[in-house]
Order: sequence, then structure tokens, then C-alpha cells
Amino acid sequence: MEEKIKVIKTEKDHADALKMIQALMSLDPDPESEAGEKISILSTLIQDYESRAFPESLPDPVDAILFRMEQQDLKPRDLIPYIGSRSKVSEILSRKRPLTLSMIRSLETGLGIPAKVLLKEVDEFRNPEQIVWSHFPIKEMGERGYFGNAWLKTTAKIDELTEGFFRPLGSPAMLFGLLRKSTYRSSRPMDKHALAAWSAYVVKKARTIKNLPSFKQGIVNPEFMQTLAHLSVENRGPLLAVDFLRKNGIALVIEPPFPKTYLDGATIIFDKKSPVIGLTIRHDRLDNFWFTLMHELAHIALHFGQNTSLFYDDLDNPDPNDARESDADRLAGEALVPANKWENSPARLIPSPIAAQSLAKELGVHVAIVAGKMRHKENRYVYLNSIISGAKVRALFPEEKWK
Repeated sequence: MEEKIKVIKTEKDHADALKMIQALMSLDPDPESEAGEKISILSTLIQDYESRAFPESLPDPVDAILFRMEQQDLKPRDLIPYIGSRSKVSEILSRKRPLTLSMIRSLETGLGIPAKVLLKEVDEFRNPEQIVWSHFPIKEMGERGYFGNAWLKTTAKIDELTEGFFRPLGSPAMLFGLLRKSTYRSSRPMDKHALAAWSAYVVKKARTIKNLPSFKQGIVNPEFMQTLAHLSVENRGPLLAVDFLRKNGIALVIEPPFPKTYLDGATIIFDKKSPVIGLTIRHDRLDNFWFTLMHELAHIALHFGQNTSLFYDDLDNPDPNDARESDADRLAGEALVPANKWENSPARLIPSPIAAQSLAKELGVHVAIVAGKMRHKENRYVYLNSIISGAKVRALFPEEKWK
């Protein structure tokens, strides 16, 4: 029976995936074949799991080759038997060309570099001078207006456009450095180039906000979050949240997501004077807006000033092994529907609109927030659909390019 490729969540899943990829590689498949595609998918899944479970355990593939060259006093020409030509060796070492399966097998056999290291995605962001700008979602960035009028010029070059887009942040290295240290709350591999573009634009949007006061560490606490949650009962609640946070030195920015990012929101501490929260409103639901916002605020309350300055959150597929994300979930939940109120409410047991409305009135929050909690708790997403589907958010932000 053919083994099924699945998301890697446990050590056993990881071991099974390694066995599967080794078996496939032994077949020496064409990269464009079904087996070749499976190797590509498995490589991505393995890399994503290892980056979360063992963030410092595997070196960058090119760094591993360079280290072995130094160990054995090898010159670039000595790699030609394994890589194929002088030009290919140069492109591999400068991270302009990915390793092929045949190169990986040759390097593993000839230089003793483990295949699992060579299969790891090359970290372009390690050295901004080696970034392949064409890997970014250029077409969609242009359509969104990321490049301004330069996108309309037929003579515009991709490298110049993209590098110019990142340059106002001070240095691409600053953002890419944050990306390498970021936390991804997702069991799905994300497109890092799209995430980088999205993050940069969110920061650039935040920098256009006038008269944003300096953020005071410690101001975000459960009382602050509950005060904000009470704004949810207003028709313009999300807009009031934007104003409330900006008055307290937090830039809340709305920017739709890119494909293959699976992103609900992010906390970006690019400048400690004013942390940035980016929300995608990927799901046009009020309950999702408020929980995502509270989750990002929880990161600021719990993790501001620590090593990680970027948190990306896919709330549909959380990583169960990340304690920081679980802590943020708990604080967000307490801000919206406190546990002591939930445990003593009929809404915990009866999935009815009346129960939802009663608890929402007691808490002073929008009924959709309570309905969302009831659906999530029971894992029954057909409950209270009339409440959930009637509470939309995107229409409050008509200036965004929603798809």
C-alpha cells in the first residue's frame, strides 16, 4: 500500500517522512515525475518541521558545502565532478541556483554531506546580496501598488523594482534578519518571499501613520485588552480598534494576504517605539477579526522585548508544540470570554442564539465573538451560522484590494 504524504506533526511523522524520501530518491526519479514531485513536497514538509522542532540543528546547505570545502581544502573547481560545471558550481555557491537531486546524491556520496542537510531549503535571507529577487510574487506586488508608478514602466527591471521596494526600510537585511528568527504558528509551509513582501508593506503602511505616540511597554495587559474588546459591540468596532491602538502607540494595519501564506495576522516589532500588528481578514468574520487581534496583542503583552520580533499566525492550523502560541491563545480567550464566565454560562452547554446573546450581553462583547467560541469549543461549525455569517468586517475597509 502506497504511503500517504501528510503534514509532519510528531517525531514519528518526521521519521516516516525521512524513510519515504530515501526510498523515493533510490528510484532516481525525474524531477518532473510524480515521484520527483513527492520528493519536493516531502522536502518542504521536513524542512518546515525541523525549522520548528530543531531551529538550529541543520545548517544552510550552501554553508554545509562551504564548511566541507574548508575542512578538505577544496577549491570551487573540485566540486565540478559533483555539481557539473564551473558555472553551475559558481551559481550554487552564490545561492543563485538550487541543488538538484543528482547533485545532492553526488555530494552525499562524494563529500559525505547528509542528504537531509542538502535537502533543506537554501536560506536566501542569510545574505541580502544573494537574494533572488524574482522569487518574490512580483506580479501581485505590482497589481497591489507595492511599486507605485514604477510598475507601469515597460523598462522596469525586476531586481531594481524589488530591491527598491525593500530599501526604504533602512536595509533589507533588517527585515530578512527578523524573518530568520520569526515564529510561524502553522502546520503548513509558508511562502517566505510572499511573507517578506507582505511584512515590508505592512511596516511601510505603519510608517505613514501620523502622530503615532511611543509605545509604553507593559500597557497591554488583560484590562487593556478587555477594554478594547468592549468596542466590538459598536457597528464600527474594528475601525474604533484601529484608533484605540494607535492612540496607545500600536500601529494596527490591514493588508490582504498573499496566496500560500495562510496568514491571519502578525506581530511585527521592527521598531520598539511602535510595535505593528498586521491583520489580513483572510476570513471575513467578526469573530475571527477580534480573536486574531487579541492573539497578536497577547504576543505584545507576553513577548515584547524578547528574542523573537516577528510572529506569523495561521489560526486554522496551529502548531501544537509552540508554548508561546498556546499562551497567546489563552490570554486572547480570557480577554474576550473569561473562563470563569464561560464555565458558568448556559452557552457552554446549549448551542442556541439566546444563550450566545445572553453571555455576550453580560460580557459587553459582540454576540459573534461568543458564537465563535461556542462553535470552536464544540468543533461544530454549522452552529449559529446566522450570527457568524451576518457579522462581516471587510466592508469597513473598502480601500483594500479584497479578492
